Amino acid sequence: MSTAMNFGNKSFRPRPPDKGSFPLDHFGECRAFQETFMRCLRESSFDSSRCRLQSKEYLQCRMDRQLMAKEPLEKLGFKDLMEEPKGEAQETNPR
Repeated sequence: MSTAMNFGNKSFRPRPPDKGSFPLDHFGECRAFQETFMRCLRESSFDSSRCRLQSKEYLQCRMDRQLMAKEPLEKLGFKDLMEEPKGEAQETNPR
């Protein structure tokens, strides 16, 4: 009597993760941004909160070159680093 399990009955279909998996930068298109970000991390004892601008620029480079899916930077946690559209940043205090 064989008690071996038969795993062939179920078909497994791998699904890529929603975020976090993207093509490697084989041609080094964003290498300068990556190096700047990594240098910042080393100089700040790997405190990533001090390197957010470099992180934003690196991710923007990857999106611009289709090395990752386009995503609004606000949704990636950079809302506070985004420039306000011209005209909306005017003062509302009358003088």
